[in-house]
Amino acid sequence: MRARRCPDARRTDEPREDLVVLERAGDAGHLRQKPQLGDAGESRYDPRSPPLILVGMRVDFDPQAMDTRNFYRLLTAVVVPRPIAWVSTLSARSVANLAPHSFFSVACVSPPVVQFTSVGRKDSLRNIEATRQFVVNLAPEHLFEQVNATATDFPHGVSEFDEVGIAREPSSLVKPPRVAASPVALECELHSTVLLGDSTVVFGRVVHAAVSEAVLVEGHPDVRKLRPLSRLGKDEWGTMGEVLEISRIPYADWPDGAN
Repeated sequence: MRARRCPDARRTDEPREDLVVLERAGDAGHLRQKPQLGDAGESRYDPRSPPLILVGMRVDFDPQAMDTRNFYRLLTAVVVPRPIAWVSTLSARSVANLAPHSFFSVACVSPPVVQFTSVGRKDSLRNIEATRQFVVNLAPEHLFEQVNATATDFPHGVSEFDEVGIAREPSSLVKPPRVAASPVALECELHSTVLLGDSTVVFGRVVHAAVSEAVLVEGHPDVRKLRPLSRLGKDEWGTMGEVLEISRIPYADWPDGAN
């Protein structure tokens, strides 16, 4: 590893006239962008105005020269926060399995498909290959310790539902059970899998979604009520912080630079 100075890095103490400025965030002294407000309190953000670049010295990491485990730790520390697929499955012998997977996202809109990655051949993957069904349960803050406990490497054939003491409920269209205390369950049929090195990406077509009424606002899930957990680096987890809202700028409204 070697350090290299980025020539385009700017000093943060230089006076700027940008409409996007920086403010201190908390005692840690981190910097964040702060849009200035007009007389009526509206944001005066101008997309043509470049923000400050807070880079300083960079350290280069070569995955070819590093141990696989160490580079994995680097990736999971910088690809953050990662949503958690709390995946419930049934084995061929109908043993219910439950495990968190933090390499998780939406893969397709039409048809609706979600994806998660099994690093190595975990029970979740084996069960899905055998039964072609699974459920993605949202991992909420109030079940933090239980979600973590289901990541324990229990022997094959042992149910995390039973060992951890997690209540289950029947699913609507698939055989694997849902987590009763989770506010969201996405019932999935296996679409396909892709083997990438030591990992397998699992794609599931969502055939049913069950959402608790308690987290709906005007018929739509509200993230402030969902309170989802996320994974960070090392043994760190993320919870809900500040929620920012901003609309996309249509090209027809994009500043043309004439002013």
